[in-house]
Amino acid sequence: MTTTKWWIDGGIFLTMDDDRPLVEGHLVAEGNRIVYLDEAHPGALAEGAERIAGSGLLFMPGLVNTHGHAAMTLLRGYADDMALQAWLRDKIWPMEARFAAEDVRAGAQLAVVEMLKSGTTAFVDMYDHMDEVARVVEQAGLRAVLARGVIGLCSEAEQRAKFEDAVRFARDWHGKADGRIRVMMAPHAPYTCPPAFIGRFVQAAHDLDLPIHTHMSETAAEVEQNVREYGARPVEHLDRLGVFSRPALVAHAVHLTDDEIALLAERGVAVSHNPASNLKLASGVARVPEMLRAGVTVSLGTDGAASNNNLDIFDEIRLAALIHKGVSGDPTAVPAREALKLGTVYGARAIRQADEIGMLKPGMRADIIAIDIDQPQYFPRTDLVSHLVYAGSGRDVKHVWVDGVQVVRDRVCTRLDEERIRAEAAARFERLKAKT
Repeated sequence: MTTTKWWIDGGIFLTMDDDRPLVEGHLVAEGNRIVYLDEAHPGALAEGAERIAGSGLLFMPGLVNTHGHAAMTLLRGYADDMALQAWLRDKIWPMEARFAAEDVRAGAQLAVVEMLKSGTTAFVDMYDHMDEVARVVEQAGLRAVLARGVIGLCSEAEQRAKFEDAVRFARDWHGKADGRIRVMMAPHAPYTCPPAFIGRFVQAAHDLDLPIHTHMSETAAEVEQNVREYGARPVEHLDRLGVFSRPALVAHAVHLTDDEIALLAERGVAVSHNPASNLKLASGVARVPEMLRAGVTVSLGTDGAASNNNLDIFDEIRLAALIHKGVSGDPTAVPAREALKLGTVYGARAIRQADEIGMLKPGMRADIIAIDIDQPQYFPRTDLVSHLVYAGSGRDVKHVWVDGVQVVRDRVCTRLDEERIRAEAAARFERLKAKT
């Protein structure tokens, strides 16, 4: 990779670092790292650097989306206003069964364009045909933690083939794309994977030294089913199976008891909070304030576009700040700055990359987004954090850098043909629909 140096001259930097939250001044990046961030002019450090005018822009760490299914952009708007189990059984799973590798590629490309243009620089994805998703990530230039998601409601031969594919994918892609791609093992959920099957993924995670990602306690019905079938709620069930003996990230975690929250904190399990998807599917509202107080790392995910229906983490940040106030009656439940941390600092922690991303400071990776704050919703300049959380959106993102490379310039992806991607996604959906 060619070493480049660039200098943001005269910007406002929301660092997400509690020791120095806001800096008005200059940032210099060299290669894929931030090497300077201060009020004072960088002097000789700026020599030979590409200059970027910071006026009218707020710079902050790229957002982290810790749970999704990128290819499901092809199913955006296909099945709305349904309960989760009926939505999956009657609409989503039958349509997904028709997906070919080309469909996954088209849907992932559309998702990546949407995420980059709304400020997401790192995302977690769990799906099938994951080689296609990895290739899209490699080409597009963003960061991803990918997992071959596996549903075990099938024959032993099919289970074996899926498991072997998940292991093969992990071996092929972990650490690729200059380290931007990492891999997790991902049994889909305790209600879709028999205990012995989950146990195989736990052992593989140990053998390959990888984290585990799974859906957990998304609906009350799922929790009740787990008790009927296995005599334990999902948290205890997964703990018994050894899932939490590995670094683990669970999606949703809506229906938790106090004891379960305490256990997640004790085991170091991170949670991906998906407020929009949980609200749309009427799954409930996760106990985020209680989890945060207990020391659980809570991050934000969009889930797939079929249940959201967008991939804008700024929307999730705003919802996280609002809904917990509403359901608790406490306006301090999730303050604006804490909500912003869910999408940045805590997201980086959830994917075990807090030493690399999630904050702006020297030594960190240059994953940076620029927000156009010369817009009505950012005036008067009373509190820029408040404006970002309560008035901003991903549509305000103007520039994006990942690993020091500019991947969005003036709201246009630099490494992707957006027009072709939109057309291909539309065509792939029409082919899928024609098969029904």
